[in-house]
Amino acid sequence: MLEFDSSAEFDPARDAECIAAVPARPAVFLVEPRAELAGAQPYMLRTANLRERLKRLLGPPEPSSKRLNLREFAARIRYRVAASPFELNFLHWQHARRIWPGNYRERARVRPPAVLKVSLTNAYPRCYATRRIGASGFYFGPFRSRREADAFASGFLDLFKIRRCQIKIRRDPEFPGCIYSEMKMCLAPCFAGCTKQEYDAEVERVVAFLASSGGSLTAELEREREAASEALDFERAAAVHRRIEKAAEALRGLPEVARRLDDLNAVILQRAVEENAVAVFVVRLGRIEEPRMLRFSALASEPRSVEQILREWLEPADRENPISAKASAPQQSLRELEDHLGLLARWFYKKPRVGEIFFREATARSSAAGPQDAASAKRNSEWPYRRILRACSRLLAPEEEESATDEHR
Repeated sequence: MLEFDSSAEFDPARDAECIAAVPARPAVFLVEPRAELAGAQPYMLRTANLRERLKRLLGPPEPSSKRLNLREFAARIRYRVAASPFELNFLHWQHARRIWPGNYRERARVRPPAVLKVSLTNAYPRCYATRRIGASGFYFGPFRSRREADAFASGFLDLFKIRRCQIKIRRDPEFPGCIYSEMKMCLAPCFAGCTKQEYDAEVERVVAFLASSGGSLTAELEREREAASEALDFERAAAVHRRIEKAAEALRGLPEVARRLDDLNAVILQRAVEENAVAVFVVRLGRIEEPRMLRFSALASEPRSVEQILREWLEPADRENPISAKASAPQQSLRELEDHLGLLARWFYKKPRVGEIFFREATARSSAAGPQDAASAKRNSEWPYRRILRACSRLLAPEEEESATDEHR
């Protein structure tokens, strides 16, 4: 946990001196109560400017103002400076969960993001948007909003024939069915329009489509189109080509961060508080690890290259089995996963976005693999180390440009 690493004692008689001692930088801070206020809870907040916020909280109160004032409450301020909005939100979430375990989500304004779920434990699964993650099922996301998740699902499900209704399937031949079954857009298990094996095969195609971000269906249709062309069945080849275009249309606009949660592995780069340093947040299976520091001033004398250091951080843990880890995760761990995905989605979809993100990508050989080939796809995926290093240079460049401008002046 990223603990508060700085503190300042507060005395109302020397308020200006106490406030001037803290930096005018983004930070998460904790105002501790005086000893005589027995039972009082500390006050915690994040701010874009610590000094200015403390002036408003601890300065002399205005008689006509109803603004919160902690001048007669505060005994000490503990704080930790953050260099980026992402680090600030992550730090605030960590301490909010510790201080207010019952309602930290409301206080920290952390909301689980929308994801798509295929409920594989159901006899006849369907794909739908949700904000809750369970121990079982296939999850894909995160999306900016539930509306966007529903829109994407509505588009790509037209390419498959799994059910979209929420009724309990009884396989009753007398059941009238729904509009999707009438339009031949569903295998209609409700009135025994297909066998269980046929429906399971269609669900596997849906899961493979999401796991490969559309690669499995595109490869399948391209093979079908080539076979039709070789058989001189040009009418069928044209029909398959239209399906390929429809698949491409369904995938257009799909955000890069939206992927199978078991494959959501990324590196988030942020400017660090330390000079000439980059904070590296590693995301594994959707969970955000505490930052590691690339201190480039100190790395000049290191025998190892920056790429070697990154490999030591990223690759050993990649040998773990994400599927078994997820299956054994307790409920508290799943709640933490929802929080991490919420923090990630909040930062990723914010405009403008501060910092850079790079995903661990599957190679061409494994890009179309289905869920049954998850382990193989994992072995055939790689980190874009050179792009990460170039991004570090870009993050540090503004500071270097400002120094050069100051020297010129």
